[in-house]
Amino acid sequence: MIFLAKFSNNVGRNDRSVPINENIKAPKVRLIGVGGEPIGIVPIEDALAAAAEAGLDLVMVASDATPPVCKILDYGKHKYEQQKKQADSRKKQKTVTIKEIQLRPFISENDLMVKCRAIKKFIENGDRVKIVMRYRGRELSRKETGNEIINKVLAFCSECAKTESAPKQEGSSVIVMLCKK
Repeated sequence: MIFLAKFSNNVGRNDRSVPINENIKAPKVRLIGVGGEPIGIVPIEDALAAAAEAGLDLVMVASDATPPVCKILDYGKHKYEQQKKQADSRKKQKTVTIKEIQLRPFISENDLMVKCRAIKKFIENGDRVKIVMRYRGRELSRKETGNEIINKVLAFCSECAKTESAPKQEGSSVIVMLCKK
């Protein structure tokens, strides 16, 4: 079984968010030529004829203007260039993630240093760090021990990080946010 496909100039244009060619319903449009030069306000039939003569598409670029602004251009190439611009802008964006480090009031010194080095590494990579000191049971009566641990962490990370928010109590835990200086 052989399938034959008929290819036309409108292949891949089903997902139009912008009116082009015959889908433009305005009776008159402000026309911009192939080179970007303004032609003037013309009837839609004349604008479609000019686009057909150039072998290009008539694309509405500003629908909210009175009369709407239409441009003669290659719609496929225009759409491709827009996609490339969007991809470049997404590529240049830096997403900042929040890393969370959980501590306990009676953590050993070596374990604390491992967590401090991890915090330093996260900060140097450009991430924000959320330090959570969790208290359980009777540990809530010994909050000064947890505060000493938090102060040690802040002193260790003071050369590369600054506190975004002061330590604050939320339920049975104390939370501090750090970010890059």
